[in-house]
Amino acid sequence: MPQLLSRRRLVLSAGLAPIAGLTACMSTAALPAGARAALAPGGRLRACINLGNPILANRSGAGVVSGVSVDLATLLAERLAVPLELVVVEAALKSVDTVKADHADIGFFAIDPRRSDGIGFTAPYVLIEGAYLVRQGSDLTDNAQVDRAGTRIMVGRGSAYDLYLSRELKAAQLMRTPTSPTVVERFLAENADVAAGVRQQLEADAARLGGLRLLPGRFMVIEQAMGLPLSRGAAARAMLASFVEEAKASGFVAQSLARHSIRGAIVAPAAR
Repeated sequence: MPQLLSRRRLVLSAGLAPIAGLTACMSTAALPAGARAALAPGGRLRACINLGNPILANRSGAGVVSGVSVDLATLLAERLAVPLELVVVEAALKSVDTVKADHADIGFFAIDPRRSDGIGFTAPYVLIEGAYLVRQGSDLTDNAQVDRAGTRIMVGRGSAYDLYLSRELKAAQLMRTPTSPTVVERFLAENADVAAGVRQQLEADAARLGGLRLLPGRFMVIEQAMGLPLSRGAAARAMLASFVEEAKASGFVAQSLARHSIRGAIVAPAAR
């Protein structure tokens, strides 16, 4: 545990990118009474950041962690007037486990029924496409052709794609790699037939490696939301949900996506 805490402090002191110019578009309306105690009961906001989804967060060669999720965490900490502590993990499943165990106050997740035990979600703040990647010589040309006997699909363990495909596939076989950014590498190394993941990550890998192509369209839409330990109660969930709706309505999320040059993700509509 001391080693983990040391890593958190290092990320906080050296890895935060400023969000100047973004907060100006956000309303300065006061958060509800008790928000600080509900969302950051330890006197600091511990935000779990998953580097497994490059649309939401990345670490630069200099060790700087940045992205839409970091911007939202930074803004919430500013609104609560507490220090921000980033708990950086490499995979979605680790992020889920961290928040469920109350080792972080908030996290950023793809909404999925299998994650609702122990985590309270807001409405989504962005929508992301899930896509399939194959070799240039593959006879697969359409998403509907993938779910057939003998097809092996590589996916990040515990990712939104893993959870979704585990429910939906009838004939194809899933193969799993520890983190989503290693999907294409393992897909090639283990001679799988299909790689599944975030469209932008797959496009980047295809351009970098060559000999690969994405199937047209998408096989799922991922609703990316904020979440907190379910044990915090309904009031805390309502406060976080309100923060997310304000961040969308004010243009903060859209500006953050533009700031980080994110393509293929859109701001989710207002919650009903």
